[in-house]
Amino acid sequence: MSVFKSFILIALSLSLINCGNSNPKKNNFSIDTNAKDNVVKLGETLKLSLNNPNNATISSISYQMNGEPINASLNLNNQKLGVQTITATVNYDDTKEEVTTNITILNDQLPKIYDYKIINEYPHDITSYTQGLEFHNGILYESTGQYGESKLRKVDYKTSDIIKSVDLAPQYFGEGLTILNNNIYQLTWRENTGFVYDVDSFEKTGSFKYGQSKEGWGICNDGTTLYKSDGTENIWLLDSQTLAEVSKLQVYTNKGKIIGINEMEWINGRIYANRYQKNGVAIINPENGAVEGVIDFSPLRQLVIQHEGLDVLNGIAYNSETKTIFVTGKRWDKLFEVQVYEK
Repeated sequence: MSVFKSFILIALSLSLINCGNSNPKKNNFSIDTNAKDNVVKLGETLKLSLNNPNNATISSISYQMNGEPINASLNLNNQKLGVQTITATVNYDDTKEEVTTNITILNDQLPKIYDYKIINEYPHDITSYTQGLEFHNGILYESTGQYGESKLRKVDYKTSDIIKSVDLAPQYFGEGLTILNNNIYQLTWRENTGFVYDVDSFEKTGSFKYGQSKEGWGICNDGTTLYKSDGTENIWLLDSQTLAEVSKLQVYTNKGKIIGINEMEWINGRIYANRYQKNGVAIINPENGAVEGVIDFSPLRQLVIQHEGLDVLNGIAYNSETKTIFVTGKRWDKLFEVQVYEK
């Protein structure tokens, strides 16, 4: 081999070594917590520390939870429940590195048990596969499901007479509805589409697509924000102007997450949510996602006509004029007016 070729090979080798050294291996930092299996409860103190296996010379460390700055010792009083991401930003040797870990925050209280008293029973269309239910100015609005059967209806709840009705196109499976600022918002199931109607004329005035949420199940509002469920433990908060998903709640008890969040109603500052296939309702704190109470409505199913198409409890609405709650189910022939109370 010539001297010139040897020189070229040595130069190339040195170049490769220098290139490798210009991007040194990360330091394998990790975040340690004082929580067993990274699970904590409200009211506890979460303590964070950095595992530094290579003994790097660290100039600063900062911590964030879901992008918001937090202290290394954090009292968990007002945090949202569920899986939260902790990030440590580490500055060392003129280098910045970020590492993450997940923690799960549970509620610190058992859900309270509520019971109910039937005030009235009203007729309900036995063919309606009820998905959404809501009162507006004393009139009941209902969204029904199934492909080829889905409808939006305005109903006289005392007689079950249909005041106004529109059919969805057969490719749409209707889901929950809510009314805000004289607009009806109706979800569809797997079609990634919600519809907007004028509350009086039922004229369709717009539509919107979902964001990160998997499907459309239930929807309610607090007078400003829309809350949308997708069948998981997540409740998505939608901007009422843009209908974009801006944040989410995760529904948890003191034991773990509650999935199957379905039709929802805003009642006196809380979200009342049907749980799919459970014939019951969870009372949810909209600030942190905590299940504060549960209502077992399963006995109601035995009070309706038993037939082949009979399905689960679904449909909850609050009538502000009577200050009572109304519930029904999929293909139930009755609508129940109830008063709820703590046992």
